[in-house]
Amino acid sequence: MGKFTGYQCSLCGAEYPPDQPIYACPVDGGNLDVLLDLHHVRLQLGAGGLPQEGEPGLWRYLPLLPVDDPGGRGTPLRLAGWTPVFEPASLAAELGLRRLWIKDESHNPTASFKDRASAVVIARARQIGAEVVVTASTGNAGAALAGMAAAVGHKAVIFAPRSAPPAKVAQLLVYGATVLLVDGSYDDAFDLTIQASEAFGWYCRNTGYNPFTAEGKKTAAFEVWDWHRKTRPGFALSEMKLFISVGDGNIISGIHKGFKDLQALGWIEAPPQLIGVQAEGSAAIANAYARGDERIIPVQSTTIADSISVDLPRDGVRAVRAAVQTGGRYVLVSDAEILSAIAALGKAGLFAEPAGATAYAGLVKAIGEGWVGADDAVFVLNTGSGLKDVRAAMQAVKEAPVIKPSLDAVKSVIKS
Repeated sequence: MGKFTGYQCSLCGAEYPPDQPIYACPVDGGNLDVLLDLHHVRLQLGAGGLPQEGEPGLWRYLPLLPVDDPGGRGTPLRLAGWTPVFEPASLAAELGLRRLWIKDESHNPTASFKDRASAVVIARARQIGAEVVVTASTGNAGAALAGMAAAVGHKAVIFAPRSAPPAKVAQLLVYGATVLLVDGSYDDAFDLTIQASEAFGWYCRNTGYNPFTAEGKKTAAFEVWDWHRKTRPGFALSEMKLFISVGDGNIISGIHKGFKDLQALGWIEAPPQLIGVQAEGSAAIANAYARGDERIIPVQSTTIADSISVDLPRDGVRAVRAAVQTGGRYVLVSDAEILSAIAALGKAGLFAEPAGATAYAGLVKAIGEGWVGADDAVFVLNTGSGLKDVRAAMQAVKEAPVIKPSLDAVKSVIKS
């Protein structure tokens, strides 16, 4: 199997071979970490660095991924990842920060961070000959799977709660996926997806369940490292505070995995401080962090940020560790603070959906609480486009006035 050598349970440490069809540890249900032969990776890379630097997306890091090249050149599958980093001076000045950067994942092909995981899962499905890939999603993961699958002619089935935003459901349908709206929560859809995959032999992409999802998401860590080493912003990577929205925990755990891979290769000394931000109404992981343990106790999730609205996070333990092991922490924000963050980002030219704006809301909260100051190096991840949830976006701003088609009407509005 080359660089991919197997799996290791994040709870009990048991290891499993790479050719075994497995999602979670059969002993204790723990999330599985993908194991790479880093000696093999070093031999493959040689002394010349990453050989795929000309790639436009995350596939430039193929030597550090546990999959083969999936093909699909000239399609959106090749364009997942390698999203831009902005330095919004207006926001930095407003917050009293000297160093602020925002990585905008809305530039992915289906406009969210989830394209990273879905691209790698599709690569894995093609590698093992799985004809159908299925996932549960509130919208973004499903849209990412549907889009990446459509790009290479693969079949996708999406289970989404019927409450998913219409714009996200529209994406699923336009990409040609089989879409089933579940009269229940995301967690209900998640459980039903697992049952269906077992009954029909489908390959299950579920976030925090399929080990390859974190492998796709870790590529964001590679890009942050790449950005840091190329721009040389004047501080060590370990000094950075990286704010990440957290729902089921798979994004922050995947990013943590990426930095651990880089550290094991000897390419970085230490990772940034990973700051997880959760909505107050969906705070199971932040609650565990606050208690000082790894027990993930389900909540009854209620938040406007549908992409991070989860009763029982499926990657909670590793998400807690991501903050603890990097010297980071967790912070909670209200829906009102999330809406304010949408408006603030918009004035800087960044259109974020509620889940994406949650990370920025966490930064604002951290500054207000005094544990982020003017001299800190701050990096914020916006995970998705505001076009994903226009209803929420309209709650963040004032309605546009309706006027008569006359200059007097314009003057009246301007005066007011």
